[in-house]
Amino acid sequence: MNDWPDGYGRGSRGAEPEGPRAMRHVQRPPVPQQQSQGYEDSYGTPYDSGYNTGQVYGNPSGHRAGHGAQGGGYGGDGYGDGGYGPGDGYAPGRPAPDWRRRFKVGFICVLVIVLGVSIGTYFWADSKMRREVDLSKVIERPEEGDCTTYLIVGSDSREGLSDADKKKLHTGSAEGKRTDSMMILAACGSGNTMVSLPRDSDVEIPSFVGSESGKTYKGTGRHVKLNAAYAEDGPELLVRTVEYNTGLRIDHYAEIGFAGFANIVDALGGVEMDIPKAFKDKNSGADFQAGKQTLNGEQALAFVRTRYAFAGSDLDRTKNQQKFLSALANQAATPGTVLNPFQLYPTLGAGLDTLLVDKDMSLFDLGEMFFAMKSVNGGDGKSMNIPISGSRGGNLVWDKDKVKQLVQQIKNDERVTVTSDR
Repeated sequence: MNDWPDGYGRGSRGAEPEGPRAMRHVQRPPVPQQQSQGYEDSYGTPYDSGYNTGQVYGNPSGHRAGHGAQGGGYGGDGYGDGGYGPGDGYAPGRPAPDWRRRFKVGFICVLVIVLGVSIGTYFWADSKMRREVDLSKVIERPEEGDCTTYLIVGSDSREGLSDADKKKLHTGSAEGKRTDSMMILAACGSGNTMVSLPRDSDVEIPSFVGSESGKTYKGTGRHVKLNAAYAEDGPELLVRTVEYNTGLRIDHYAEIGFAGFANIVDALGGVEMDIPKAFKDKNSGADFQAGKQTLNGEQALAFVRTRYAFAGSDLDRTKNQQKFLSALANQAATPGTVLNPFQLYPTLGAGLDTLLVDKDMSLFDLGEMFFAMKSVNGGDGKSMNIPISGSRGGNLVWDKDKVKQLVQQIKNDERVTVTSDR
């Protein structure tokens, strides 16, 4: 039995062809003659078969549609441009990244940013320096030496302190300002030297020109304590007096008050000190145990101001001041502070507003001063009191021979061999 329907398959008796069907006429847009590589259809319209170029029927624009990276569908070559095919393999992807070029571009961008921040920081900090001391008013100055010399002064100025701050820092409320500490820093190629000048030093006030009046005051041989020179006519007379009594020319002047000193210490997050012996002083607010400890701004100010805990000796206090300033510089002049804008900006902002310097002092000079103090703390330099030979009327008298030798070694950039017995 045959399961095929009647009229189908082999052996069909009455098989007749199916009648013609009416097909909907599709009018194709004409193809330019130069693109026609096929034959004419039954309507006489030439078109490209697609077998020669891989074009898809019905897309006379020559662009392939469908799947593929560039619109290629299944064309005359069996597969579109963007697909996989036995003749094509994988289509080429994006070129490999040029990491060397990217690294160079990135490095240049970082360098430009760092330089921009550094230059901006420099001009910002430089603009905040208070250049109010005019050393051109100082007369009869000694000759310049081979080292750069700084007169560093800590004053008891209460500028910028509120009543609550004065009480907290134990500064009192005295009007005006006096010098609490004075020291000469000599930055030399042979080694840096820090020499403290006790404020009770017996010195002679020489002839000088008034910083405000411009009037010349002749020297009368009058002897006073060193800090009286500052109280009498400010920084210019202090420099004149130091130069006259030592014979050493001072290149730069830097002065900071109570508020700026405490603020710098706090901006640095405190300064670590190794205190060899416990001491207290109700006048300065000092109360320290022996050993290593980190001092905040309030404690640091008490540490450098204490004198009555040492039987009223100004020499012991100057040693503490040197020790602390060296530790402060050692912590401030580090890559972690200098290269970190989040640390550098607060530190500079905390101190520059109250830092008083001479008119010729640049930010570079200030940086050199800090690095010179740091080297003294690191053992590459020397710290000492100015040599003392005795006392007169409660004032400390300098050893003139040793002072002369000390000054000569600094002037000639020689390693300092002079020592102080106190």
